[in-house]
Amino acid sequence: MLTEQALVHDWLRLIRAEFDELPDLRLTQLQVEKLWGVDATIAEAVLGALVSAGFLKRTRQGAYMRNDAR
Repeated sequence: MLTEQALVHDWLRLIRAEFDELPDLRLTQLQVEKLWGVDATIAEAVLGALVSAGFLKRTRQGAYMRNDAR
C-alpha cells in the first residue's frame, strides 16, 4: 500500500519528466488533474513542491510552466 507521500513522490517524478520533455508546456492545476487523473490534493502538493524547488513557476493566468531562470 502506497503512502500519500510515496504517491506524491511518484507523481513528482512523472510530472517533472513531462515538463522536461515539453519545455513550453503550460497547464493549470485543473488541467493537471484531468490529464493525469489525480485529485486536487495530489495535484496541489506536486505543483507546490515543483514551484518551491524552483522547477516550475506560476503565471498570472494561473498556469504552471518551467522556470528556465533556474
